[in-house]
Amino acid sequence: MPGPSPGLHRALLGLWTALGLGLLSLSAVTQEPFWADLQPRAALVERGGSLWLNCSTNCPRPERGGLETSLRRNGTQRGLRWLARQLVDIREPETQPVCFFRCARRTLQARGLIRTFQRPDRVELVPLPAWQPVGENFTLSCRVPGAGPRGSLTLTLLRGPQELIRRSFAGEPPRARGAVLTATVLARREDHGAKFSCRAELDLRPHGLGLFENTSAPRELRTFTLPPEPPRLTAPRLLEVGSEGPVSCVLDGLFPVSEAGVYLALGDQRLSPNVTLEGDVLMVTTTATASAEQEGARQLVCNVTLGGESRETRENVTVYSFPEPHLTLSEPNAPEGTIVTVTCAAETQALVTLDGIPAAAPGQPAQLQLNATENDDRRGFFCDATLEVDGETLSKNRSVELRVLYAPRLDDSDCPRSWTWPEGPEQTLRCDARGNPQPSVHCTRPDGGAVLALGLLGPVTRALAGTYRCTATNDQGQAVKDVTLTVEYAPALDSVGCPERITWLEGTEASLSCVAHGVPPPNVSCVRFGGAEVIEGLMLVAREHAGTYRCEATNARGSAAKNVAVTVEYGPRFEEVSCPSNWTWVEGSGRLFSCEVAGKPQPSVECVGSGGTSEGMLLPLAPPDPGSTAPRIPSDLAPGTYICNATNRHGSMVKIVTVSAESPPQMDESTCPSHQSWLEGAEAAALACSARGRPSPQVSCSREGAPRPQRLRVSREDAGTYRCLATNAHGTDARIITVGVEYRPVVAELAASPPGGVRPGGNFTLTCRAEAWPPAQISWRAPPGALNIGLSSNNSTLSVAGAMGSHGGEYECAATNAHGRHTRRITVRVAGPWLWVAVGGAAGGAALLAAGAGLAFYVQSTACKKGEYNVQEAESSGEAVCLNGAGAGAGRDAGAEGGSEAAGASEVPAGGEVFAIQLTSA
Repeated sequence: MPGPSPGLHRALLGLWTALGLGLLSLSAVTQEPFWADLQPRAALVERGGSLWLNCSTNCPRPERGGLETSLRRNGTQRGLRWLARQLVDIREPETQPVCFFRCARRTLQARGLIRTFQRPDRVELVPLPAWQPVGENFTLSCRVPGAGPRGSLTLTLLRGPQELIRRSFAGEPPRARGAVLTATVLARREDHGAKFSCRAELDLRPHGLGLFENTSAPRELRTFTLPPEPPRLTAPRLLEVGSEGPVSCVLDGLFPVSEAGVYLALGDQRLSPNVTLEGDVLMVTTTATASAEQEGARQLVCNVTLGGESRETRENVTVYSFPEPHLTLSEPNAPEGTIVTVTCAAETQALVTLDGIPAAAPGQPAQLQLNATENDDRRGFFCDATLEVDGETLSKNRSVELRVLYAPRLDDSDCPRSWTWPEGPEQTLRCDARGNPQPSVHCTRPDGGAVLALGLLGPVTRALAGTYRCTATNDQGQAVKDVTLTVEYAPALDSVGCPERITWLEGTEASLSCVAHGVPPPNVSCVRFGGAEVIEGLMLVAREHAGTYRCEATNARGSAAKNVAVTVEYGPRFEEVSCPSNWTWVEGSGRLFSCEVAGKPQPSVECVGSGGTSEGMLLPLAPPDPGSTAPRIPSDLAPGTYICNATNRHGSMVKIVTVSAESPPQMDESTCPSHQSWLEGAEAAALACSARGRPSPQVSCSREGAPRPQRLRVSREDAGTYRCLATNAHGTDARIITVGVEYRPVVAELAASPPGGVRPGGNFTLTCRAEAWPPAQISWRAPPGALNIGLSSNNSTLSVAGAMGSHGGEYECAATNAHGRHTRRITVRVAGPWLWVAVGGAAGGAALLAAGAGLAFYVQSTACKKGEYNVQEAESSGEAVCLNGAGAGAGRDAGAEGGSEAAGASEVPAGGEVFAIQLTSA
């Protein structure tokens, strides 16, 4: 047997909870009355669903109990004081089950309420009319059968997504089911094709359930507008058998015009319409064709249908038969002199007229006769027929042309004897002959040469010029004529008749002539550029005749112009301006000797040395053309006399040239050193600078920036940068000189740190600063027995760590360079308690005995590089040891040089507890 469902578990859990609470209450209050309980007391179940009910009591031993309901049951479970039952297929809108127990001769009851709900599974929108006229009302009706409870329903009518009306059925009885919503809507043009639908909402969220929605299938509305006026029908009133007539039918104000149907018919014949839509206008066009069976009065019908309604128009059309008249010639192609008969007739009772002459009666023909001549060729004859139909007179006509056959004729108007055409443009060569049949014309040269292509468009060339014989031929005979063709063309100046360049020789006779080609023969004239005089005849050639001339040839077809360059040649000639007799070559200038010689063609020039150092040497010349390659510029040129020879094909000429050599100023390190030194206090002197060059350059030097003041002795302020300038006729040369002023050393500062007192074991530092150029070397002399002394890398600072009494005394700083030596002294005193004084005195005495009397200890910067005192060496030997480990001899030598500064007195404080250093300098 399957286990209990989850609903049963929940019911049993609620039952046990109720029993437990009942027992607790019973134990606490013994006089409480008994009761019966039903869970759930109120329930909302989907129609056709199931529900577990739990019936319980607090009676300790109920006699009997049960659950009364009209609903179907599926299973029951029992306990002593409870009963659980499953109700299935619940369809009643509302039922009230009763839970009861018999206890202590009393009946305990509990009533419940079960209601059902049904989802809006069916939402129906009543079908809409097939077509709805615009401006009239229609009904929207929505049905939702069975859904409920109705009080939780809301129905909404929709046009697309737009809500038209929304209604809630709140307040309806709980047992009410299903709902209907109806609305009246005015049809509009924009409603055409709109989708209408209905949405149903069952809101059970207040009962702990959800919101159930459903929407009906959309229904499309079709609206229309059909005006009350009939369509406008246009058609011909008369229609001839076998002919076509245009028919049109127009109706305005249709909507939707694309849905309209059209019916067009002529009598029993339905026509095929061509429909055109423009806005709300329906335009129908077609062509009506009448047949012989339709002859007589017929009706033309146009019917327009839309939305189940129609509008119709009828018009009367008369169909008639009226064939064209017959026009005949007895001889359509008659030889000249033949008699020709012309006849005009009609098949119906029409009245015919031939060239304005009517027939005797309707239905009878009209005739005329003529003797054919050349003038009758292509003569036209006109036949007209008239017929009355339905009160309207109709007319038809026909024409015919007579052809007369005759021999060819060549007239001057159609084939001229002389043709004159310009060369180049395309022409149609015509020589037309009269005749019937049309003659063929051929034009050829009598000598059997060229043939003219008559009647074709083509370019005219000079080769076509000449006399031709033209022959016209047809089957009636032939005609012959001679014609002359002249081709005219503009002048041309070619290189043979008018060369572009002409060369004349100075002093000879010459003339400027140009021959031009052209038809008609051109006139030629030549004028020099910039002038107006025409050059004619022979002239004696001079240089001024050289230049450019413009020759122009002119005839009726145009003109041609050409530039002619005339060159006048002559022998070489020297000019002092372009080839001087004296020339100075400047070294390094890059200039070459320019010797330009007049002459045509350009003479070649060569200059050769004559005598002295230049004997046989070639003098390099500057090329006359700037674009030519110049010869190599010499670095050295021998001065002297050179003979220059100029030659061309018309002769030669000689000139003597004297060449001298000079050079611009030049200074270098050998003549003007870039670094120079002066000694302070020496007598003021000028910079040592000179320059090479021809002529000898002048040299002047000045200080850059602030000018150097005038003084007799050299001062440090004279140091700086100087600019020396050398000048001669060929240029300048400049050089920058750096001047340094050297001076003797001076110890500018000797100081101790700390400036106050020092105790034994304390630290102190001595600083020595010297001014000198070149920079001075620093050396020290320390008191005898002073141990553990340290020096900085450049010896400018002396430091002691852990001062003792032996460190007290006089210290000397010496500054030395190539120009002298200067010293300065400072006294250091170490003071303290008597115990320290005694110890210090003993130690000092021992050190003095070890070192020997009268020995001096020096510290020299050049020998002491290590920067510390070697205590062991000082104690083991009788000499003072350098602070960097070197011997003391150097220190003694240094101490012997230079001056000294007097040491001051030192003071010892009275208390005996303060150590002090007293520094005194003179």
